[in-house]
Amino acid sequence: MTAAPIIRTQNLCKSFRYNSFICKSSKGTSPLQNHVLKDVSIEIPEKSIYAIIGQSGTGKSVFLKTILGMLKPDGGKIWFKNTELTALKQDELMALRKYFGYAFQNAALFDSMTVGENLAFPLKEVLRIRNRGEINRRVSEMLEWIELPGIESKRPDELSGGMRKRVGVARALVMRPEVLFFDEPTTGLDPVLSETINNLVVRVNKELNITCVIITHDIPAAFRIAQRIALLDQGRVAAEGTPKDLAQSEYQMVRDFIRISFRELDV
Repeated sequence: MTAAPIIRTQNLCKSFRYNSFICKSSKGTSPLQNHVLKDVSIEIPEKSIYAIIGQSGTGKSVFLKTILGMLKPDGGKIWFKNTELTALKQDELMALRKYFGYAFQNAALFDSMTVGENLAFPLKEVLRIRNRGEINRRVSEMLEWIELPGIESKRPDELSGGMRKRVGVARALVMRPEVLFFDEPTTGLDPVLSETINNLVVRVNKELNITCVIITHDIPAAFRIAQRIALLDQGRVAAEGTPKDLAQSEYQMVRDFIRISFRELDV
């Protein structure tokens, strides 16, 4: 039986205006509208790994940022458990965001801080923890968990690409979120390091019981580790379901996208 959704969206829409491009209409001129999300409705089961795939520019990152409140939707609704996020005031939304973690594509570590200071930052600034011993304990514990113990004093420029990715995940995890969003976690990594990061996602889900939502171009990895997958195409959900559902989709575009993605891996 499928778990209850921890995140649910209904008819989510998001557009951007480009004032430098003016289009003519019967009513005169107006800014060109770029409709990035068009009635996106999905349900993300609690404690699952949910992958969002699609070509570049199909709205994957905008979808994540809209859920997180970084962008305001033009229409539709978003729920976290039984709370409608789109109905909250800004301060109420900010309070709920502590349940969300975000692992950035480039790790987004502060270069002026050590690894330990990077992990301590959200504990101090978001959770308002002031006990130095508690902060140090949680930082050390998290670095041990990602199998990089004792690197608190190193700076980001002393780390390899794979290590920076793992530290970025650790910084998101140190707040103990209920949902962790991964934005292209394996971009720029070789196949061996990509496998390490994908296995880390599985560990986050299985060992910490955290719901993991992944935006990825690594289609084979998505099919291997995710319980459910949504394929976005031109801002719409072209297909959604288990990996088996997508592989057996009746839509030619979905089958072609998957076939080409796997073929490119072999080239």
